[in-house]
Amino acid sequence: MRITIIGSGYVGLVSGACFSEFGVDVTCVDNDADKVARLQRGEIPIFEPGLDLLVERNSSAGRLHFTTSLAEAVRQSELVFIAVGTPERRGDGAADLNYVFAAARQLAPHIKKFTTIVTKSTVPVGTGAQVAAIIRESNPEADFAMASNPEFLREGSAIEDFMRPDRVVIGVEESRAEAALRSLYRPLFLIETPILVTNIVTAELTKYAANAFLATKIMFINQIANLCEAVGADVHAVAKGMGLDRRIGGKFLHPGPGYGGSCFPKDTSALARTAAQHGEPVTIVESVIAANAKQKARMAEKIIQAMDDRLQGTTIAILGLTFKPNTDDMRDAPALTILPALQEKGARLQVYDPEGMAAARRYLSGLHYCNNAYEACQNVDAVIILTEWNQFRNLDLPRLQSGMRPRLDGRYLFCDLRNIYVPETMRQAGFHYVGVGRV
Repeated sequence: MRITIIGSGYVGLVSGACFSEFGVDVTCVDNDADKVARLQRGEIPIFEPGLDLLVERNSSAGRLHFTTSLAEAVRQSELVFIAVGTPERRGDGAADLNYVFAAARQLAPHIKKFTTIVTKSTVPVGTGAQVAAIIRESNPEADFAMASNPEFLREGSAIEDFMRPDRVVIGVEESRAEAALRSLYRPLFLIETPILVTNIVTAELTKYAANAFLATKIMFINQIANLCEAVGADVHAVAKGMGLDRRIGGKFLHPGPGYGGSCFPKDTSALARTAAQHGEPVTIVESVIAANAKQKARMAEKIIQAMDDRLQGTTIAILGLTFKPNTDDMRDAPALTILPALQEKGARLQVYDPEGMAAARRYLSGLHYCNNAYEACQNVDAVIILTEWNQFRNLDLPRLQSGMRPRLDGRYLFCDLRNIYVPETMRQAGFHYVGVGRV
């Protein structure tokens, strides 16, 4: 089987590498010639654990190819995946489908045999029909079928998610497309992966509904954490008590500074926009969007209050910049709200992130970048953990204190916005510990 994937960004590159690991001949097409040349040399433009080895192995085996030539790739393929970006459109929160529609127009003239066209990008309900219309208009003779195959990849564990998914969702309108996608995913039958086959609009909506529900779960526990602080309860115990109920489960019940990344912010906005357009507003999701913005601002205020609103002339260590560990993604990261608020109050920021500092330079200014966590914590008035990288989970506390200036009460300010340390242990070690919803 030969397939083409249009777009070699996060979704396209991970999907292409994983499909080629299944033994499929995959061509990833991108109009960025420089990116294609880098990929052909084995240079990976994003950080995703294990992706570099997967690309190298399958490129060397002749199963994974990178090109700017869409025509040749489409003519030879049985399936063509559209995996281009669908960023949030400025002003109204809707998904920007310009890249999807451009891909449809560009591939249409090159369909010379029956081809299944699959939207892999996260797209609003009805996009599959719009793509089909564009293809028919551009090439009335094209023999093709549309399908939707949304991705459910978590940054930092995308390869495992692809190879051992919770489910594969296939949206189709005719049997030929279903047969093609079932054949492509045959390796997953061996591990009894659930395959959900439905119509296209249902598949499109399933992706948005899943992400919106997870975002809701995050913001629910964040608001419960805020209530815990007000009444003196411990959010970790509350979350555990909730999660032990199998109807609820413990995943995503981890309080923190709010969600970010490439999916939740834009997908919740797009779902809310689609629902409003159809006269069925999802008010829960609208509240989640507002609560997430408020939570990020609240975390900045939490730090400012912990420093008694005396940030002018202080130096603060920031450990972690990316929206989550095991990625270099800075999109909508809480750091983008929190750090400027601290700078506005007069603080100097010394920062370290294992993978995100190059990306952070495109979003933030006036930061002092350090080579490791301990360098970032030299001569500082406070330490803030923003991202729960594993290397921050077992810091040498005496070494940390040796570079810190104490508060007036003799303790060292440590703001743990991911709750990875035990409050009482930190207090016994001489820290003024500030967590999220902890007592």
